[in-house]
Amino acid sequence: MSFAHTAEAVPAWVHGWSVSRGAAQPVSRAWGFTIDVGLPGHVVRHVLPAADEATVHKITESATAPGVWLKTFVPHETLEPWLAPGWRLAGGAGFLMSASLHAAHAQAPAKTPDGYRLRTWTRAGVTRALVRTTSGAFAARGQIAVTGPTVVIDQVETDPAHQRRGLGRLVMRVLTEAASEQGATAGLLGATREGRALYETMGWRVLAPLTGAVRGPDTADT
Repeated sequence: MSFAHTAEAVPAWVHGWSVSRGAAQPVSRAWGFTIDVGLPGHVVRHVLPAADEATVHKITESATAPGVWLKTFVPHETLEPWLAPGWRLAGGAGFLMSASLHAAHAQAPAKTPDGYRLRTWTRAGVTRALVRTTSGAFAARGQIAVTGPTVVIDQVETDPAHQRRGLGRLVMRVLTEAASEQGATAGLLGATREGRALYETMGWRVLAPLTGAVRGPDTADT
């Protein structure tokens, strides 16, 4: 199984992301979804599967409190002029990516490089992978949430001091294996430009641009 269109992929990504982050159940709107996230700087998130100028302007004009986020599937240059005053683009260029887990899984088994230790665990429906050095320093991480036949891979990160050592690939393979064992057949993730380059070598493909905006100061987000 794989996703061919954002109309199918976005609802699955929204629900998986909310489980991964421990957020509230997404609420359906006429234009998409609202998720109560409940974090300082990220109080609530609105997701628009098919954003248009009128809807974006209406939502951003009515949301005046800081910490309100917007996620769309249009390019930066399209979204920016639609935003009401007080809003700004958040983060760099992003991409919604999809893969059939059969294709993503059909690679060499994951092997932890010398000098590192890998640990995985599952709690509250979220499986996490953590890579540390043998001395205990953080090196890389990632997590997944499986909802039905879909897995959302989330928060994949490699410390800059440990990049280009195959740790991101290791985390992705371990999480993909775990997702398959949990019954997932298709995967979704939000990627940065740098992450996209890795994921495409592992059988993932871009479905759409992924562009965010925030009311108030820009904070880290994926």
